[in-house]
Amino acid sequence: MNTKFEDLKASVQEIIDLIAAKNDREANNKLLEVNDVLDELLDFAEEDEDLREISRYQVLLNQLHVKINGEEQVDGE
Repeated sequence: MNTKFEDLKASVQEIIDLIAAKNDREANNKLLEVNDVLDELLDFAEEDEDLREISRYQVLLNQLHVKINGEEQVDGE
């Protein structure tokens, strides 16, 4: 797999580890950092496969954001 996505994978695992350690502040800071990297990758993505992989990470980061911040998604809101 592409190195840029290997780095993203390691960063996402770090966020998960921080959540597990109940270190929400650091997890949130790392999540923001990874979001910036993902946005930059999206700006320069040329291949469809890269766009699909970026999309997967966006969904995962959104789920982690909800987990960190305790926001519940409610239908109709």
